[in-house]
Amino acid sequence: MKTVSRTLLAELSLLVAAAAFAAETKPFDQATFAALQAADKPVLVDVYADWCPTCKQQEPLISALMASPEFKDYTVLRVNFDTQKDVRRILNAPNQSTLIVFRGKKEVTRSTGDTSKDSIAASLRKGIS
Repeated sequence: MKTVSRTLLAELSLLVAAAAFAAETKPFDQATFAALQAADKPVLVDVYADWCPTCKQQEPLISALMASPEFKDYTVLRVNFDTQKDVRRILNAPNQSTLIVFRGKKEVTRSTGDTSKDSIAASLRKGIS
């Protein structure tokens, strides 16, 4: 019984530690984006559509990467493809499944339709280097 308790406690500790490192995901709003840019923070803008199969493939990859200590300083801002057309126009993001990495006010990289965890991680690293 002690072994089971220790195992459960160890697994719970790992879950708590992973949650502590997880980057925050928020709906995109201009004020939050501007504040993060002014603070020179890394930001991933995720142009997402609920009906998009590629977006659904990207979602668990992004979540897993954001749970990593390496990307703990990131904030993910999700743009709703269907309802935030003005934001998409400002960002020049005409397609869903577009991922845009910013460091402060500078766009450092963007991709559309990328479903490779390694490739997305490489893009995210550009925002923290």
